[in-house]
Amino acid sequence: MFFIALAGFLVFIYILFIFPTQWLKIEQVQHPIGINKRILQISDLHVDMLRVSTLRIRQAIEAHKPDYIFLTGDYTYRERYLLRASYYFKVIADCGVPVYAVLGNHDYDLPRLKRLLDLFQAYGIQVLRNESVSLSDFHLVGIDNDSTGHSRIEQSFKGVGNERPIVVITHDPNVLLRIKRPYDYLMAGHLHGKQLNVPFFFAFKSKGPLSKKGIYKGLHSNEQGVFYISKGIGQAGVNARFMVRSEITVHDL
Repeated sequence: MFFIALAGFLVFIYILFIFPTQWLKIEQVQHPIGINKRILQISDLHVDMLRVSTLRIRQAIEAHKPDYIFLTGDYTYRERYLLRASYYFKVIADCGVPVYAVLGNHDYDLPRLKRLLDLFQAYGIQVLRNESVSLSDFHLVGIDNDSTGHSRIEQSFKGVGNERPIVVITHDPNVLLRIKRPYDYLMAGHLHGKQLNVPFFFAFKSKGPLSKKGIYKGLHSNEQGVFYISKGIGQAGVNARFMVRSEITVHDL
């Protein structure tokens, strides 16, 4: 009887806390800004605590056929997981669409950040560190991570005019509170949609002013533009989620 009860308890724990980290949700966001592009966002890989396989990611990319893939930070903070990160980068890069990335706070904990940057370069993934690129129908602005003090907003927008739509990618969404110029769409991650959906979570774990206002996932807007905060695909702190599924986001812009 004891073992039956123990088995039932373990199954209960698995369903509540582990299964949501494996049961990938594809969030689809429709917000036309006139560029007629589909962008697939993968945020917070955290490959040291990731239970979504490379196969599942490849299937998502192949099924939704994006024009671009944007990676919005936090790949790993441990060098021994860089090899695993490379498997994911390869699968993403091999899908044959342009991939752009920004860095997150965990990436800056790596003893040798250059090793991560070298991996991106090896797979043809362009990392935007407070800089922009002019793409066919829009400007893409990449703002470096704000919570570690690496964001440079004015530098990121240097040379970006208003003649075409502006899309911003960054890791920590709190930086948008300091952006003083309009943008059309911004994508971020970092907040994991709480990860553990319990009351007063952000009262105990500070994640900046947005989370204190109850803004930690999904589509929102302010006076400068519309922004989306992904719940992320991996975990941080504890390798569990509660009532928050891992996410890949498809943005139709």
